[in-house]
Amino acid sequence: MLDTKFKLEYQSKENLSDALPVIIVAAGSSSRMKGVNKQLLEIGGMPVIAKTIAAFEQSPLISKILLVTREDLILDIQEIITRYNFLKVTDIVEGGSCRFSSVLNGIDRLISDDKKVLIHDGARPFVDTEIIGNVVAGLQNSPCAVCAVSVKDTIKTVDENNFVLNTPERSTLFAVQTPQGVDVELYKEAAKTVENPDLITDDASVMELGGYKVKIVSGSYKNIKITTPDDIKLAEILNLEE
Repeated sequence: MLDTKFKLEYQSKENLSDALPVIIVAAGSSSRMKGVNKQLLEIGGMPVIAKTIAAFEQSPLISKILLVTREDLILDIQEIITRYNFLKVTDIVEGGSCRFSSVLNGIDRLISDDKKVLIHDGARPFVDTEIIGNVVAGLQNSPCAVCAVSVKDTIKTVDENNFVLNTPERSTLFAVQTPQGVDVELYKEAAKTVENPDLITDDASVMELGGYKVKIVSGSYKNIKITTPDDIKLAEILNLEE
C-alpha cells in the first residue's frame, strides 16, 4: 500500500483561529459513472474536485482542508492543488474500503485542537458559503449538524416484494446532503458502535447510532452530488447559472 502520510507544504496566511477544518471525501469508485472518474471530470473547464475544494478554500469559516482519496488519484489531486494554488489543503489521505472507513482515516489526521469538523462529499461541487455557514452555526449547539432540503415527492416505503407498506408524512422528510458537521470526540465514540460499516452512507447515521441528536439546517437544491451520467448534464446547467 502506498504510504500517504505526508503533509502538503501549504500554509494559509489568514487568521482562522475560530474556523473549523473540513474533510473532503473523494475516495469512491465512480461505479455508476460508466467509466468516467467524477472527481477529475470537468464542469465548466474545472475539475469537480477542484470546484469543491475552492468553495471551502474561499470560506473564512474553514481553517484547513484534508482530502481523502483513492491511491491512484493522489498524484492527480496533488497536481490540481498545485495548479489552483489551494493554500488551505494540509493533508492528502488514502481512503478506506468504504465511506465510513475513509472518513475515519481523515479524522485520524486531525490534531487535538480540532474539536469539531465538517465532512463533505468531493462530488458535491456546488456547495457554497451560505450552506457552510448554516452547518457551522448548527454545530454550535449540537453534536451534529447536517444540511438538507425538504422532499418534494411523495415517498412510499415498501416490503421485499415492492408492495407499499405506508406513506410517510412528507413534511417530516428531508433529503440529506453534505457538509455534515460533528463533534470529533463524540463521533469517535459513536464510530465504535458501528457494526456494518458498508451500510453507513453519511456521518449523521454514525452519530445517530451513538445516541446523539442531529440538527437539520438548510441546504440547497443546487447542492447536488454527481453520481450518474445524468447528473453531469444538470451540473453543466447549474454551473452556467452561477
